[in-house]
Amino acid sequence: MVLSRINASAATLTKNRTEGSINPISGMCATCIDGCIGMCEIGKSAYRGAEAIYPQPFGVITTASEKDYPVDLSHFTILGTVVGAKGIEEDSDKAVFANVDLERRMGRDRSIKIKLPIVTGAMGSTAIAKNNWEGFAIGAALSGVPLSIGENIVGMDPDARIADGEVINSPELDLRVKLYQDWQQDGYGIVILQTNIEDTRLNVDRYAISQLGVEAIELKWGQGAKDIGGEVKIGNLDKARMLKDRGYVLIPDPDHPGVAEAFKEGRFKEFERHSRVGMIDEEPFLARVEELRERGARYISLKTGAFRPADLARALKFCSRAGIDFLTVDSAGGGTGMSPLRMMNEWGIPGVNLWSMAYKYAHRLAAKGEYVPDIGLAGGFVFEDQIFKGLALGAPYVKFISMSRSPMAAAMVGKTIGRRMAERQVPVYIERFGTEPEQVFITASELKRKLGDDFERVPTGALGFYTYMERIAQGLRQIMAGSRKFTLDYISRDDIAALTEEASRVSDIPYVMETDSEEVDRILGA
Repeated sequence: MVLSRINASAATLTKNRTEGSINPISGMCATCIDGCIGMCEIGKSAYRGAEAIYPQPFGVITTASEKDYPVDLSHFTILGTVVGAKGIEEDSDKAVFANVDLERRMGRDRSIKIKLPIVTGAMGSTAIAKNNWEGFAIGAALSGVPLSIGENIVGMDPDARIADGEVINSPELDLRVKLYQDWQQDGYGIVILQTNIEDTRLNVDRYAISQLGVEAIELKWGQGAKDIGGEVKIGNLDKARMLKDRGYVLIPDPDHPGVAEAFKEGRFKEFERHSRVGMIDEEPFLARVEELRERGARYISLKTGAFRPADLARALKFCSRAGIDFLTVDSAGGGTGMSPLRMMNEWGIPGVNLWSMAYKYAHRLAAKGEYVPDIGLAGGFVFEDQIFKGLALGAPYVKFISMSRSPMAAAMVGKTIGRRMAERQVPVYIERFGTEPEQVFITASELKRKLGDDFERVPTGALGFYTYMERIAQGLRQIMAGSRKFTLDYISRDDIAALTEEASRVSDIPYVMETDSEEVDRILGA
């Protein structure tokens, strides 16, 4: 079984010359010939060097791991039943999937209302997020799901005013927050602002809380896509110098005379901007949480990545001691706006393994009577079956699923359709449904009735996001009704079964051939 293809990828715009004959160990062509122009990753690295580390083209793509992990969510099956109903009256006229309740309350005081058990994954300073934020943020607000704003927004904002090392104003952060706040419906959802080392140094949280009305701050230890801080590409020399002055790490150094000259002559076209990695310890973490509360943060969360098991234990223990509201556990294999592709493929603990650890560690804390925050899982969730399995795998501690690449894809598709409509160049594949938003987007009529004249201001990117969420909602209701679970709190680990003994061993979910064995004996007789 080959888990990785390691010398060619569409993500790095590389391919093997002999695609049908590849060495499975190295990924090289079985015959590497003198005279090849170098289409593979080795070849591209020979003339573009470190540039070949990153997925391309930057700014218009999101990227995820290509690795085929030994255990994933497809190795579990959802169990249905013909008996009873939980969360609704046992009445066939009432226990229909349309009556499944997907709403949930989040946070330690259960005061955050959400329409679906979904939180958007934090989208930070990458160009792909900036270019699609309008549809992403408005779509999340209309859908009633929390919106996570990622790291480095202020530091990357060329119009931000910073005095004595502290942000005074940031038009870009203002826009990202207010787009969501202006479209929130009936108090559902919330803005969650993520902060890293650079954000903390700039006191971004103080500005967001006091000036923008942000109530939730997310501390960030890392993510599942990479084991280093955030990075982006910078195609402007003056901006690269500005970011260096603001404390970021720039590669190469834009202030070096030879580097500046090479950039101006076009010998390279982009700088790399990197964030620093954190140094985590319990007492400083607890102090930081307390500081945020003193500054007015009503809710505090932590985002941790696919680090070693001891770090996940630290995250849960520290969060328990600090009494934070929720913890997001992001696994390897998910996705990003920009991360080293090899790192995404070969670093970190993959989803089912990490999420199973999270359940086991949370259960140990709960068994001792210690507080367990709401937990969210992240790492490649796309459709309703995966969401149900994730909630079941971590029940009762997992309360939501964090999704990023897939809702961004929906927003991008919606935006593209809208642009084609404006250009009167609707593709045939879309034109069969119509040429106007109300014809193509199946939820448009419903939204128009709800929003009235405001509907005309809804961008098609937001329609794409919202329509995708509505599809997930209906699909999730159908699955839950089949399992006879009519509210989210009744989803449990016995709603799924492992299809392989390996999946069962990793997760402690019973193997399908051993599921219900005691009840079977009771029904049939020993």
